[in-house]
Amino acid sequence: MQPDPKTLHGRWSDAPGAVTLIDAHHHLWDLRMGKHPWLCGAEEKAFFMGDYSPLRRNYLPEDYRRDAAGHNVLTTVHCEAEWDRGDQVGETRWISQVAEERGFPGAIVAHAWFHTPNAEEALAAHAAFPLVRGIRSKPVTAGSPDRITPGAPGTMQDDAWLSGFALLGKYGLSWDLRVPFWHLREAAQVARAFPKVPIALNHTGFPWDRSEEGLAAWRSGMAALAEEPNVYVKISEFGLKDRPWDYESNRRIVSDALAIFGIERAMFASNFPVAGLRLGYGALVDAMNRMLTDRAPLERERFFWRNAAEFYRL
Repeated sequence: MQPDPKTLHGRWSDAPGAVTLIDAHHHLWDLRMGKHPWLCGAEEKAFFMGDYSPLRRNYLPEDYRRDAAGHNVLTTVHCEAEWDRGDQVGETRWISQVAEERGFPGAIVAHAWFHTPNAEEALAAHAAFPLVRGIRSKPVTAGSPDRITPGAPGTMQDDAWLSGFALLGKYGLSWDLRVPFWHLREAAQVARAFPKVPIALNHTGFPWDRSEEGLAAWRSGMAALAEEPNVYVKISEFGLKDRPWDYESNRRIVSDALAIFGIERAMFASNFPVAGLRLGYGALVDAMNRMLTDRAPLERERFFWRNAAEFYRL
């Protein structure tokens, strides 16, 4: 199958360097709605990339189109963006309206807590929207490996959390997994316990510690997770706190991630506009394309769009 020559830009580009892709993870927000506390209220001091003040502005479809200009973006997957947790379905309703009016995104990863008494109510409400394919629900995690408290409320060992997670199968939803790398082995246990739930690991497992010891720990967690065939990985977001985007360091991360998961379970994802704190959209796609120069054309297609189309049923 060849991609339909329709892109978010309404035209096809045959220009040298134009990559055909599906963006498996990005965000939109309209701060005039007052629905994103982390962008409208006090800044979060623990944000993983440090100062994020440049993000405290609207990021709408026209902004994404401008950033992605030059590449053939077939469609996108919108991932929940910390919308007001008291109105979880509100974001899904808004993004569905955006998609109807603007032609994208083509799929939605919504938010719902797994460990709360109304978990099934929220999941059922999201599943009623045709574009919803999955849920991103961040489990409670530790700020560092030495502070992990297994079994605490909201963690991946919490019985209430696991009961809510089990409902994903009932509603035909996938799980977008976002945890620091020191929790990847715990996530592998969840994946093993629920082999029929498709899981997409966000942001390459967050390899924040680039020391040799830190990278060894990250690779170990990634390998444990990759043993579960229902887990895919989004190759995205290499941003580090208060450090510039470094091609060689990130190329090593991409190479290791693809060696562990295989390119057949890897998806390109921009994480825009957050990744824009470190580099532009075009520069990101160009870097990923350059990192795959030794790959066969079909492998590159799988990475840039075919795997995402399969995983998110696009």
